[in-house]
Amino acid sequence: MLDPISEMLTRIRNAQMAHHSEVEFPCSKLKLAVANVIASQGVVESVSKISKDNFDFIKVVLKYKEKDGNQVPAITGIKRISKEGQRIYVGKDEIRRVRNGYGFSVVSTSKGVLTGEAARKEGVGGEVICEIW
Repeated sequence: MLDPISEMLTRIRNAQMAHHSEVEFPCSKLKLAVANVIASQGVVESVSKISKDNFDFIKVVLKYKEKDGNQVPAITGIKRISKEGQRIYVGKDEIRRVRNGYGFSVVSTSKGVLTGEAARKEGVGGEVICEIW
């Protein structure tokens, strides 16, 4: 497990593609903050911190939409931007829109983990963690 954030995003992506109702992964402060930002955008039902066998886990309840009589995932794509080998930092004016506003980016700033739009409004830049659409 070289990159815990990539592992978290991959678990969410794989669980949605397999139509699971929820997914769990080991807890950290950064993972919990990223999961809460994702939940605030309404693409997952809920995020909670649970304990099992003296370890903390994050439980994400996934959200699906009705389309043509089928259940389709609310998240159609997740892309990790800043990686272990190459960190991507942007200023407040360089935060770009994701998929012409249909998606959002998650940015780690000095004011906490925020969406790209919230970081622009706060006037801060930071490390672009991922893009979700």
